[in-house]
Amino acid sequence: MVSCLHPFSRQQKHDDLSELLLLEALGLRAVDLESFSFRSYRWVLSMLFAVDEINRNPSLLPNITLGFEILDSCNAVKGALEGITQLTARKEDSILNYQCQGSSSKLLAIIGDAGMAQTVAMAQLLGLYRLPQVSYFTAIPISNDKHLLPSFFSIAPADYLQAYGLARLVAHFGWTWVGILSQEGDYSRLSSQIFRDEIAKAGACVAFVEIIPASFSKTRASHILEVIKKSSAKVIAILSFDVYVNPFMEELSMWELPGRVWIALEAPSISNKNLARALEGTLGLVIRNGKMPGFKDFVFSLKTSRFPNDPYIKMFWEEAFGCQWVEIPGDDSPATSHVRNKQKPCLGSENLKDAGLYSDIDDLRVTYNVYKSAYAVAHALHALLTCRPGEGPFAGGTCVSIYDYKSWQLLHYVRQVRFEANIHEEIFFDSNGYTPPLYDVVNWQVNSEGLVSFIKVGSFDTSAIQGQDLVVNDSAILWKDGGQKAPYSVCSERCTTGYRKVEIREEPACCFDCVPCSEGQIANDSDSIECLKCPEDNWSNQHRDKCVPKEVEFLTFSEPMGTLLASVAITGSLLPVTILLIFIKHQDSAIVKANHRALSFLLLLALTVCFLCPLIFIGQPSIWSCMMRQTTFAIVFTMSLSCLLAKTIVVVIAFKVTKPNSHLKRCVGLKLPNSVVFLGTLLQVVICAFWLASSPPFPELNMASQLGIIIIECNEGSAMAFWCMLGYMCFLAGVSFVVAFLARNLPHSFNEARHITFSMLLSGSVWISFIPAYLSTRGKHMVAVEIFAILASSAGLVMCMFVPKCYIILLRPAMNTKEYLLGSKTIKRR
Repeated sequence: MVSCLHPFSRQQKHDDLSELLLLEALGLRAVDLESFSFRSYRWVLSMLFAVDEINRNPSLLPNITLGFEILDSCNAVKGALEGITQLTARKEDSILNYQCQGSSSKLLAIIGDAGMAQTVAMAQLLGLYRLPQVSYFTAIPISNDKHLLPSFFSIAPADYLQAYGLARLVAHFGWTWVGILSQEGDYSRLSSQIFRDEIAKAGACVAFVEIIPASFSKTRASHILEVIKKSSAKVIAILSFDVYVNPFMEELSMWELPGRVWIALEAPSISNKNLARALEGTLGLVIRNGKMPGFKDFVFSLKTSRFPNDPYIKMFWEEAFGCQWVEIPGDDSPATSHVRNKQKPCLGSENLKDAGLYSDIDDLRVTYNVYKSAYAVAHALHALLTCRPGEGPFAGGTCVSIYDYKSWQLLHYVRQVRFEANIHEEIFFDSNGYTPPLYDVVNWQVNSEGLVSFIKVGSFDTSAIQGQDLVVNDSAILWKDGGQKAPYSVCSERCTTGYRKVEIREEPACCFDCVPCSEGQIANDSDSIECLKCPEDNWSNQHRDKCVPKEVEFLTFSEPMGTLLASVAITGSLLPVTILLIFIKHQDSAIVKANHRALSFLLLLALTVCFLCPLIFIGQPSIWSCMMRQTTFAIVFTMSLSCLLAKTIVVVIAFKVTKPNSHLKRCVGLKLPNSVVFLGTLLQVVICAFWLASSPPFPELNMASQLGIIIIECNEGSAMAFWCMLGYMCFLAGVSFVVAFLARNLPHSFNEARHITFSMLLSGSVWISFIPAYLSTRGKHMVAVEIFAILASSAGLVMCMFVPKCYIILLRPAMNTKEYLLGSKTIKRR
């Protein structure tokens, strides 16, 4: 629809408004009745109502009567341009920039059109002549450059803001997987791109983009519906005007698309109950509703006789009442009337209040914009009319006459217009020619009769700060089939805590897999992109959603392994003590005396301490326990090895001294064995003292050896000192083994070399096995390995060295005599 306004003086005022109405249906004279749009006709009625109201207002344009002409562009650029040419030139074969009418009326402004393509074409043409154009439905994105379209204004807010508002709705409900239906044309591409960019900022993705053609194609519609049906997206955004989308929606009503929710830029006409059910629960971002007091009564008072020159009123009447006007044949035809399609005839006296759906005219959105557009031009003309000489906006403060002004001069007043509408809404144009962007969020709710009501459930104000621009009453929304819970539309289910998102190759970012966090990492938020590493002294829990203190590990007396090793150590220490008591009791016996009694006592005492050394290893390591555990055992065990070496040397010397002219007689006695024990032990003491003085062992928290566990262990400090200490013990054991092995066959019954050889073999095997086991374990198991080696080597010495002697002392006393040991007495076996 294209409208234009003309001023007349009150003296030229027409008595009947119908005389001012000129409707030319460009290309619609043969239009089928099914194509009639009550919504568009309501815009026509709004123009009639606004002009009539302005002309009856004594304070607005006094003594001036507005007239108008309304033309239908037929939703075509050609129709719009032909209408503009006719309005400006005033004759059928019009020539631009040439006015031939003799009337004193002057073309003020053009109001329209509803379609984007028509509006752009009109704006480019009218801009050449600076003739004001006010759009009631379409805002042109390129109008931001006023040099290109200097005379274009829009009562409707910039359309791209609607796309931004739809994106805010998507973010509000947490939808991340959205399909897009877009109409053909640059405008729709811009809106679609804005929508895609904005939902991307909110973390959402586009499942598909399908273009609705300007001319309906059943094949294309079926393809689009098939795409929607196969897609997992439950939310589809419609970025199209109803003139394009309505045929598609009609096709949609024949398909089964359960669980789909639609969000739209406006509310398409609902023509049948099937379509109403298919679109139930839809959310629309629409122009704010307004109030036009008296408009409903104006519509209900319509009669065909009131506007005889209106070619649309009869079409409206037939659509509203389901009737048909009687055809009157020409003069050369039979004078009989007939009704087409067997419909009831229209009488013209029907009451519009009984017209069902058409009686509901409270949803005044675009209709209200037409009303405001007329008032905007009227207020601009009123400002021109009331200009005071000397205070005018033109050169020298001049004003212009309402009967003699240029279009560009009225354009100045249109830019400056500011007035208050019926809902206390201030109307003005910004620097780009737009009014303040205010939208309503409406929900399409279907009643029991299958009729759709557009219920306001929120608002969108782009002038508000981020976070307060969108207000939605979620509880007022009824979704598909009356549900009250918002639907869920995602490509991939959300990753719960403890999982991170991993993008799927060649898929949008919203399609992903959920992978559990690695040990030591957590994700305490849903949909985490990365897992967070726990602090060094913390570890992830079983669900990987929080960091908990790491388990502290050391060998304790309370745990089974610690209890067992402590019990074995204490029990084992009783064995050398018991043997020592036996030896003390039988210290004068031949076998005790023959094996160097003092060295035996010292060796048993040293072995007792060796058995008790593991107790220092058990429990939480401290500075003193770390310093004591290795050095104490090293010194005591070295003393044991020194005693064994001394015993072996005593055996060799004892055999050699029996030979004539032996020089070893002076070595017989206590000095040599005592010296061996002292010197052998002293060297180990020196090594340990140097170790403690230079780099002593100390407790440390080992967080790297075992995942999720803090091992409290003793750091040996100087590794060189540790291995020197251990190497020295091995050296003593090796020397004792070699000497004992060489002396094993000496022909004396008191020869202990054979027992020492076996004890060294056993101890050597234990310590050789200990080294790789010690190096391959961690934590308390490393300590347990070392304790086992200490206990095994100590037990081996006791068993090999003293158990055979105790057997003789306690069970074979006849063998415990000097004669038997010297081989001069034989014991008979029974």
